[in-house]
Amino acid sequence: MSASREKKNRQELANSGWVDPKVVKEAEQRKKEKRSNAVYGIIAAIFVIVIAVALVWRSNIIQKNSTAVTVDGTKFTSVETNFYYQNVFSSFYNNNYYLLSYLGFDPSTPAQNQTLNSTAAAMLDAEEGMTWHAYFLQETASEIATLQNGLKAAEAEGYVYPESVQAEYEDVMSQLKTAAANSNVSTDEYLTNMLGANMTEKVYGEHLLKTIQFETYMSSRHDALSYTDAELEARYAADPSSYDKVSYEYVFINGTPEETKDADGNTVAPTEEEEAAAMAVAKDAADAILADLKSGKALKDLAGDFSYSSSESASHTGDIVTDWLFDEARSEEDSAILEGTNGYYVVLFHERYRETYNTVNVRHILIQPEAGKLASGAEGYEAEQAELKAAAKAKAEDILAQWKSSEATEDSFAQLAKEYSSDGSKYVGGLYTRVYQGQMVTEFNDWIFDASRNVGDVDIVETTYGYHVMFFSGTDLPRWQAVVSDELASEEVTAYYESLSADSKIEQSSFGMQFVG
Repeated sequence: MSASREKKNRQELANSGWVDPKVVKEAEQRKKEKRSNAVYGIIAAIFVIVIAVALVWRSNIIQKNSTAVTVDGTKFTSVETNFYYQNVFSSFYNNNYYLLSYLGFDPSTPAQNQTLNSTAAAMLDAEEGMTWHAYFLQETASEIATLQNGLKAAEAEGYVYPESVQAEYEDVMSQLKTAAANSNVSTDEYLTNMLGANMTEKVYGEHLLKTIQFETYMSSRHDALSYTDAELEARYAADPSSYDKVSYEYVFINGTPEETKDADGNTVAPTEEEEAAAMAVAKDAADAILADLKSGKALKDLAGDFSYSSSESASHTGDIVTDWLFDEARSEEDSAILEGTNGYYVVLFHERYRETYNTVNVRHILIQPEAGKLASGAEGYEAEQAELKAAAKAKAEDILAQWKSSEATEDSFAQLAKEYSSDGSKYVGGLYTRVYQGQMVTEFNDWIFDASRNVGDVDIVETTYGYHVMFFSGTDLPRWQAVVSDELASEEVTAYYESLSADSKIEQSSFGMQFVG
C-alpha cells in the first residue's frame, strides 16, 4: 500500500475517534477521567476493529473482493473486472496501433490523464472529453455483460465445447507458469506484476477459460453460416468496387518545392509562387512521360528517378488513383495524368476483374527450431543454428513418417497436429480454411497453390518459421465468394454480439472501479 494511502487511512481513523492504545492505557492508569467499564469496552472494541481493518486493507482483501461491476445481478470483483479491462486495453492497442496519435492516445501516459478528442469520440461512438480510462471502463463493463450472456446462450442452446477449449486453456496456463518460474517468482506474483490489481492464478484461470469458451462459441456461430450463390451475387452486385481488383502501374512526379533554409538553419516555408512553379515542372514531366507511354514505351522504363509503383491485385481505397482505376468508364490500357495535392500521377490501367480462383483448405504441423544458447554473431552461432534447424527438420520427417505408417487419413493428421504443432491452429487440427493467394508466407503459399496439388497431398515445406508438415485438404469457395460470405457472416455475428449486452442492466461501483486499470 502506498504512503499516501496509509496517511489517508490514519486520517480517517483519527477522524472516526480512534485513540492510540498508549493514550488509553495512560488515561486508565492515571484515572484522570472517570469512565465506566462499558465505555472502556467500547474503546477496546473500536481499537480491535480498527486493527483488523488495517490488516485486511494491507492484505488487499478489500480491493480483491470489492464489487466493481454488476451485470443483471451478477457481481464481478475488481480483480475479475481488471482481467477484462486488460483485455479491452490490449485489444484496443493492437487494433489501433497505427492510429493512436490520430486518436490522441499516448500509451505511455496514464489513461486517467488523457481525454478523447473529437476524432476518437466519433470513431469509437463515445463521449468527447471523457477520459480514456473511463472509456476503457465502459467498454470493460460491456464486454463482461456480452461474455456472460453469450455463455448463458451457449448453455441454453446445448452447445458442446470442443476438446480444443480445454487444450488451449491448459497450454496458456502452462506457459504462464513457465514464464513465472523463469522469472523466479510465483505465478500469482507474476500475474500481479503483469496485470496488476491483485490478479491471482485462480481468477486469471477462471476467466481465461470463460474467454476461450466464449470465443469458440462465437466462432462456431460464424462458421455455421452459409449463403446461396444468389445471395452472394446480390451482395456483390450492390457494390462491385468493394470486391473487385485492378491491375495497374503509375509513376508519381513530386511537385513539392525543394526545401530551403535561412541563415540560421531554419526551414523556410515555400511561397505560393514557388509551389506553383514546382507543380508546373512536375506537370511538364508528367506530360512528357504520358506522351512516351502512348508511343508504346514501357511505363516502368520511363519512370527514371521518379517513384514507380504497380500492383496486380489492388483494392478500391478511395484515393485519387483508385477512384480513377475503378471508374466504370475504364477500358483496358487506359492512361491518364491525375493531379494530386503535391504532384502528378501518370497512371496506366490494365484490367479490372473479380477474383475467381478457388481458395484452399490446408492442414499443417509447424515444427520450429528450438532457441539456441549463443547470441547472433558469437563464435559457433551459425553452427548451433544449423544443428537446431537440422533437429527440427528431422522431427518433421519423423512426424510425416509416423502419419504414413498409421491410418494416413486427414483425421489422423489432425491428431498429430494437436500433439506436435507449435502453431495456434493446432487446437483445430492444424486447419486453415479458405486460404487466399498471398495470405501465407511465400513457400507455404506456393505449395498450396501449385496447379498440380491434389487432395491428400503431403510434404514438408521450410519457411522462416520452421518446417511445416503439410496436408492438402482441397479447394473451397472462389475468392470473391469467400470474401462476400465472410462479410455477410461477420455482420450477422456482430449483430448477435451486440445484442448480447443490449438489454443488460450494467452497474459500475465507483469504489470497486478505483482498483481497476
